[in-house]
Amino acid sequence: MKIIVNGAMGRMGQHVCRIAGEAGADLIMVDRIGGEGVYTALGDYTGEADVVIDFTSHASAGELAEFCAGRGIPLVAATTGYTPEELALLEQAAEKVAVFQSFNMSVGVALLVRLVKQASAIFGGCDVEIIETHHNRKADAPSGTAIMLANAVKEERPDSEFVYGRSGQHKRQPNEVGIHAIRRGNVVGEHEVIFGTDYQTITLKHQAHDRALFAEGALTAANFIVNQAPGFYHMDDLLGS
Repeated sequence: MKIIVNGAMGRMGQHVCRIAGEAGADLIMVDRIGGEGVYTALGDYTGEADVVIDFTSHASAGELAEFCAGRGIPLVAATTGYTPEELALLEQAAEKVAVFQSFNMSVGVALLVRLVKQASAIFGGCDVEIIETHHNRKADAPSGTAIMLANAVKEERPDSEFVYGRSGQHKRQPNEVGIHAIRRGNVVGEHEVIFGTDYQTITLKHQAHDRALFAEGALTAANFIVNQAPGFYHMDDLLGS
């Protein structure tokens, strides 16, 4: 498979290149900082490719959408922090090519989302709190994964109201979903969802030990969408396959 790795010189891009290279993939490396054999912009590459894997920034959504839709190349949008407007650009591109988007490329996190939905349905009246922890260099808070988990709760409890942190003097409302962000050290990523009643607590937690797991997940997604029709795909589609 011929893969364009956008953001190839970044931390995650390097993991993708290493794992894909070990698997025998043909790599086209793109990164704005350049380097030997590295294109500085997507548009500089005019050859063929099977898929684009992007680990740059949510701000590149427009460039990615235009490039992939214009060239007919499927896209794995593996970064986080997309605004609703930026996601809309990817959805427009998905009318012409297969686009896979997830705020977390871990298959384990995808399983966590499913378990959160199940717990939310069974324990409908409980209090729900979400705590996410990441390294001190992460720019967006709360994480896209935390929002994804909160949305999983809301699917089963439509009256849920998201509360980002707490301050002041007021009681917790029954329909609140608390979302809390912690930034410290070099933590790869931890997401914990706590379901509490007056008599018991259930905690669902995922810990990422190495950033390579996100690269591995992105490559799994790439192998999935190269055979898909145009459309907007997520982890549920991958797990269902």
